[in-house]
Amino acid sequence: MEELSLEIKQMIIDTLNLEEMSVDEIETDAPLFGDGLGLDSIDALELGLAVKNRYGVMLSAESEEMRQHFFSVATLAVFINAQRLKSA
Repeated sequence: MEELSLEIKQMIIDTLNLEEMSVDEIETDAPLFGDGLGLDSIDALELGLAVKNRYGVMLSAESEEMRQHFFSVATLAVFINAQRLKSA
């Protein structure tokens, strides 16, 4: 799961053009939105598209459950891993 978390952190940096950040600066359990990394709703859309394209995971932005999956890198990694296992 650590490798997937690192992949997700790099994807966040690449997708959102956060070149001034390194993967080490993104805390795995910190919130991605609000007081954590400080992402906003536009970032959420871009990140959701990147997750869909990279991992083939279908996402629904309207779902409260989906918002919970996008809480942190850790929760997103658990979700992506679960989706991979379902489709395997």
